[in-house]
Amino acid sequence: MASSSSSSSSSSSPTTRIMNELVNYRKEPNPALESLGPVSEDDLFHWTAVLKGVEGTAYEGGRWKIDIKIPENYPHKAPEMKFLTSICHPNVHLKTGEICLDLLKNNWSAVCSISLTLTSVQQLLASPEWDSPLNVDAAAVLRAGDTVGYESLVRVWSVLHAGKPPTLG
Repeated sequence: MASSSSSSSSSSSPTTRIMNELVNYRKEPNPALESLGPVSEDDLFHWTAVLKGVEGTAYEGGRWKIDIKIPENYPHKAPEMKFLTSICHPNVHLKTGEICLDLLKNNWSAVCSISLTLTSVQQLLASPEWDSPLNVDAAAVLRAGDTVGYESLVRVWSVLHAGKPPTLG
């Protein structure tokens, strides 16, 4: 009967989806990522990713580790993602790493994959939204129109925390 499902079938559906996403990522790696996968073989619902900084931005050259907790009712509910590596960005909480991105909240769709969602996180780095900041200081610099100051702050933070090679000039 289609309307009733046993607990084993309801728990296997997210597991199957997660395994398919992992296989797809390994076949066709996401250029926005350095790595993506489960933290351990024992827990398919806890992943980490290493996100690359966007080329041509102040984030270029940086690498940020992101913690991903996949809910039991995935893909019907968005994964929880947060930066483990400290990052200076208006839409990321400086201390907790919480990410303010509509896709992870109200605009989630079951057609989204973890890899695609991380691409959206990377795109957020290049296009900050200072109207709903989690880092009010970074947002205030942008809101004041000080793009040079903001980019300098991001570059320094990326060198200090995200492995970005220091540059002169």
